[in-house]
Amino acid sequence: MKLTDFDALSFDCYGTLIDWEAGLAAVLGPWAQASGLGLTGEALLAAYSAHESRAEADHPAERYPAILARSFRALGAELGAEVSDADAGRLARSVPDWPAFADSAAALADLAARYRLIILSNVDRTSFAASANRLGVTFSSVITAEDVGSYKPSPRNFDALVAETGRLGIARGRLLHVAQSLFHDHVPARRAGLPTVWVNRRHDRPGWGATPEPPAPVRPDWEFPSLRAFAGAVAAQAASA
Repeated sequence: MKLTDFDALSFDCYGTLIDWEAGLAAVLGPWAQASGLGLTGEALLAAYSAHESRAEADHPAERYPAILARSFRALGAELGAEVSDADAGRLARSVPDWPAFADSAAALADLAARYRLIILSNVDRTSFAASANRLGVTFSSVITAEDVGSYKPSPRNFDALVAETGRLGIARGRLLHVAQSLFHDHVPARRAGLPTVWVNRRHDRPGWGATPEPPAPVRPDWEFPSLRAFAGAVAAQAASA
């Protein structure tokens, strides 16, 4: 396979295009400090990750702001620190403030010249709308957890993605899935028969951060340290064709 063999790219958004760890840390960090918790930022994200993935699995029909609030309260219970309604609400409302990675908008603009772009995201429509403004491109389709009624890594989300590509007229085998999270995206995407690109945003840091460790070994078809590097590889292949 070559990167130029595809007609469409489906993207995870949070962790791949939007810096969700920075967004989470902007709320969790000050709370942890005020609560007197002696955790590093990485340890705090790792502790939080288990609660969010559990909330998404146990409450698949809840919108993402409610998942954020529920996960924050569960984190506080685990750590023995109070999470007030104001604290939980602050995290629940924070998604529109989460920054895009510095390379996302320009790389997406370059990729949009060659591919149709699709979003497959673990958020709700309202939260994504604010993030979309930061990304600056038009997506052919946006599929959220709110639309599907479940959260990745549920196979239902990837079934919805495959169905949507058919509706858009994208031929089987011509879709490439692009994501950071091995847990949320690469394991279920590979099981759904999709080739994948790993944008390894954490390539220079140990551990899994705010994403749980994948439950099974998985080997993406390509790996890049950034979206800019991925877009550059596409451009290089196209130029040599």
